[in-house]
Amino acid sequence: NSQRFTTSERQTQRIVGVRAKSPGRLWLSPIGILYFSTIWVAPVMLHPQCLDFKPPFRPLRELEFCVMYKEFGCCDYQKDQELMSNYYQIMDHFDYHGYTNCAGFVLELLCQVCSPYAAHLFDDYCSQFWNTCRSTIPLLSDDPHIAKVKEDQTSLCQYLQLDDVDYCYPHLLSNQKLTQNLGRVQSDSDGCLQLCLEEVANGLRNPLAMVHANDGTHRFFVAEQVGLVWTYLPDRSKLRRPFLNITKAVLTSSWEGDERGFLGLTFHPKFKYNGKLYVYYSVEVGFDERIRISEFHVSTNDMNVVDHTSERVILEIDEPASNHNGGQLLFADDGYLYIFTGDGGMAGDPFGKYGNAQNKSALLGKVLRIDVDDNERGPLYRIPPNNPFIHEQGARPEIYAYGVRNMWRCSVDRGDPHTKEGKGRIFCGDVGQNKFEEIDIIEKGRNYGWRAKEGFSCYDKKLCANSSLDDVLPIYAYPHKMGKSVTGGYVYRGCEYPNLNGMYIFGDFMSGRLMSLQEDRNTGQWKYNEICMGMGLTCAFPGLINNYHQYIISFAEDEAGELYFMSTGIPSAMSPSGVVYKVVDPSRRAPPRQCHYDPLPVRVKSNLIKFVPQESEYTFNTSDTD
Repeated sequence: NSQRFTTSERQTQRIVGVRAKSPGRLWLSPIGILYFSTIWVAPVMLHPQCLDFKPPFRPLRELEFCVMYKEFGCCDYQKDQELMSNYYQIMDHFDYHGYTNCAGFVLELLCQVCSPYAAHLFDDYCSQFWNTCRSTIPLLSDDPHIAKVKEDQTSLCQYLQLDDVDYCYPHLLSNQKLTQNLGRVQSDSDGCLQLCLEEVANGLRNPLAMVHANDGTHRFFVAEQVGLVWTYLPDRSKLRRPFLNITKAVLTSSWEGDERGFLGLTFHPKFKYNGKLYVYYSVEVGFDERIRISEFHVSTNDMNVVDHTSERVILEIDEPASNHNGGQLLFADDGYLYIFTGDGGMAGDPFGKYGNAQNKSALLGKVLRIDVDDNERGPLYRIPPNNPFIHEQGARPEIYAYGVRNMWRCSVDRGDPHTKEGKGRIFCGDVGQNKFEEIDIIEKGRNYGWRAKEGFSCYDKKLCANSSLDDVLPIYAYPHKMGKSVTGGYVYRGCEYPNLNGMYIFGDFMSGRLMSLQEDRNTGQWKYNEICMGMGLTCAFPGLINNYHQYIISFAEDEAGELYFMSTGIPSAMSPSGVVYKVVDPSRRAPPRQCHYDPLPVRVKSNLIKFVPQESEYTFNTSDTD
């Protein structure tokens, strides 16, 4: 069902294997041509869609019965075998003469479910079918109107007629225009990739982190800037009781754009066994503002609640200004905790001779790496023995990399699902000063240039000319005409949308742009493509939308590796306008059953709040990112 919409012409279309209970609600029939009513538009607006309302896929095993549709991607081997069984069930009603005349017709009709254009059928084909095999109609359809007109060729064929021959059988099998780009990510004339969204959670106050516990439950935890963390179950219901509530300790305000607050959350890689998690937030101590990294344990009585008495402060760092507080926490593949701090705030990192970011005796403007394992007794953390500056006089041993301005949202690449290529790389978005935003890959001991450089260009010309700078350049930087505050994202490694594999997807907080980078394996260069919301009818699938709130705060990965982002309509820690969106590729999906998983059971002691989408299901207007 391509389920196309316009305000002009209504036409009844007949398809194979489905019938409408009501507009847009279809189900498969064991056998037969059934029908539904929809509204027709010109073929240029059509978007391939299988009869289960989903994009086509690439079967893992070639079809044996409906072989003419092996490239169309709406039937897997199991469905193909079901259709073969249905075929023989129907043909059992025929004698030799009927079998000879009708076997080909029945096969062709049944196999239409394997085409993403199955909503568009038989015109010229109808009269030939009627003259040869009209006796099969009662076996193929229970449409009462077809039963009335089946003996009248003209009436039947008019009832089944389409205006657009491109989608008529058998022309669609040989029409290369329909198959040449089938299953590829669609792009507009400017090369902007067209994706769609699914709303996952709403009513949140500046949701700035969504993480999973990697414990097999497939829960996800969403943190609000005010200091609340909420638990969501795999069915997207929300537990009424918060997972964590440290609102009394967190320093933030209702000012739009206030960068202080609850800023980061991560679970220990062995959380399933040790129940440990880490948070990053702003606090006020006397007249001083600080960032605090604390360790908590989950409650022994409720797996969906933190034991608030278990907090242990791992690290505190004085903040000389209220902005540039960093906020990312993550565990990399080496098992160590990485902490991403800002440069301390104000413009141009004015602290000391070279700024905090270039000063290795300061913890601000850095990527820190510490070992928090086995810290129940003794020190709260240890220094990994291969940290790069552990033997450098005057340098803080926690430092892993430096020259950072204010990295906002970093992630670890899971690696290609098959080859593991790229696994373990750490990607970060570093917010710029006056001109450029940048994306970096973090490497041990490297200098990321700030305040000497901003993006690829010099910011402090004297520092920039220093031959000892030895800085690493971004993999990508963009000017402020495109956006003024980068939000780092993830390399997509999920199962559901194979076309996105290896694509780094990120955004900009101010402009609302969604963007992507794809590595050229031969040159090592990264190709840029903007991401648009699907235009026309690209996102006209049930449950999908093509609009989102402008202020993109953060990105996330669920336990299965699918990609999400969070944005809000009002960038205030007190405004409940935050929404979590799942990124969807409408051009191709994984084969059925390939991405199945069974979440471990979750013992729930709190009341549940059922998820109710608030966004409009579909709009023809794309989000304004100019």
